[in-house]
Amino acid sequence: MKLNERSLAFYATCDAPVDNAGFLHKKGGRHAAYHRRWFVLRGNMLFYFEEPGSREPVGVIILEGCTVELVEAAEEFAFAVRFAGARVRTYVLAAESQAAMEGWVKALSRASFDYLRLVVRELEQQLAAMRAGGCPPPPCRPRALLPKENGCAVWSAETPAAPTGASPRARPGPEPPPLPPRRRASAPNGPLDSASFAQLHELYGQEVRALRSQWLRSRAQP
Repeated sequence: MKLNERSLAFYATCDAPVDNAGFLHKKGGRHAAYHRRWFVLRGNMLFYFEEPGSREPVGVIILEGCTVELVEAAEEFAFAVRFAGARVRTYVLAAESQAAMEGWVKALSRASFDYLRLVVRELEQQLAAMRAGGCPPPPCRPRALLPKENGCAVWSAETPAAPTGASPRARPGPEPPPLPPRRRASAPNGPLDSASFAQLHELYGQEVRALRSQWLRSRAQP
């Protein structure tokens, strides 16, 4: 696949909000040494730079069709981004803390069109339920998509049973990516029942912008 380098460089360094960013240690392709790089995730593209202020990325990883899984490596908090195929490169990355590793694994696992299709399908079902005036259907979590997105060793489609005497919250590994929160169905002939798609888009967009502003404020706090 051919990529326009100038367009990629502009997209990597533009002022639009990013999905995730931070330092990761990247293992070299032919050598075992790790190099500290600044990574920026935008959509399904993972850019990496020499420094946060670099004007052009050193490289980019197209995440479509990949799996993300934890691995054992010389560096602590390591995980791998794998692609299908015998000669396709596997990217081994290492975070600087457990929390950072879990955040990156979650973000990378959601950076695909398969995950977006799952979210869109869920929203379509919620919208159809609200227009019908009934209760929303149960969460849509197709079991076939989760292993493909998250690899074979990170998350399971089944909730693991807690050991005897353990706290209900004590579960190994990071939590799976959350689906969007459900809304209560409006009453028949309510404001949402006759709203157009543009009106619904603006209504939901206000809440999304408010939640994003709250999230950005929480990240800015020390």
